[in-house]
Amino acid sequence: MKKILVPTDFSEQAENALKVAVQLAKKYDSEIYLLHMLELPMQDFDVMNSPSAVPEAMFFIKLAEQRFEALLAKEFLKGVKVHDIVKNFPSFSGIVDTCHEHNVDLIVMGSYGASGFKEMFIGSNAEKVVRTSHIPVLVIKSSHDKFNIDRFVFASDFKKDNKETYRQATEFAKAFGAKMYLLMVNTANNFISTSEANRRIEDFIKDYDFMDYTIHIYNDESVEAGILNFAKEIDADLIGISTHGRQGIAHFFNGSIGEDVVNHAKRPVITFKI
Repeated sequence: MKKILVPTDFSEQAENALKVAVQLAKKYDSEIYLLHMLELPMQDFDVMNSPSAVPEAMFFIKLAEQRFEALLAKEFLKGVKVHDIVKNFPSFSGIVDTCHEHNVDLIVMGSYGASGFKEMFIGSNAEKVVRTSHIPVLVIKSSHDKFNIDRFVFASDFKKDNKETYRQATEFAKAFGAKMYLLMVNTANNFISTSEANRRIEDFIKDYDFMDYTIHIYNDESVEAGILNFAKEIDADLIGISTHGRQGIAHFFNGSIGEDVVNHAKRPVITFKI
């Protein structure tokens, strides 16, 4: 984990994410790419290369530079290499493009979450990034003076297409010395017996050498509710989940449990793309 991307709008939530990223960077000797997206409606020319052509663009670029200067002067960033980047893209697509450009290993971002009407038609930026990113996304919801992971819930249906995400999750758990709680949620519409669920999970993990785990079968009204309720019961430090990254009409009708958990969880969530 050598390169960490942190999108920022200079809000409290973004700073919470940056503080976590700094702790990770110090732990793993990583560099941070701090990205601010202007989202200016300029289509006919490159605002970043010709800012004098548009005074409004120049104003917002200068404002971003001033905010970066103030942010980079903060005490908690000392000792960490930070690259500040300003780009003009829609937030979620610009984040993913920047990851590809700099070979980023992890995205760490803050989130307000979204709910109800707003969630259906807009969603949070974190949800959009989760849906489009091919690298892990760590979503931070609150301030963490010390970001320690001891209890790590990995929720899955433990089918074979999730195996790569499980490998990534075990690497993350090893890095933190965390215990993994392997969670399968049973619902009335998609019920399997406890013995069958245990067999599926044991078969799923048999090729991996990670041993610090326990298996849990949890019944609830929905998979999302089961994940959130179980995490609350054990006071989990982190929820890990796979996401299919559905987009467009498929996302509208089918949704994504991973994205819903990102929106509604009160604790950190890390997502891994299937």
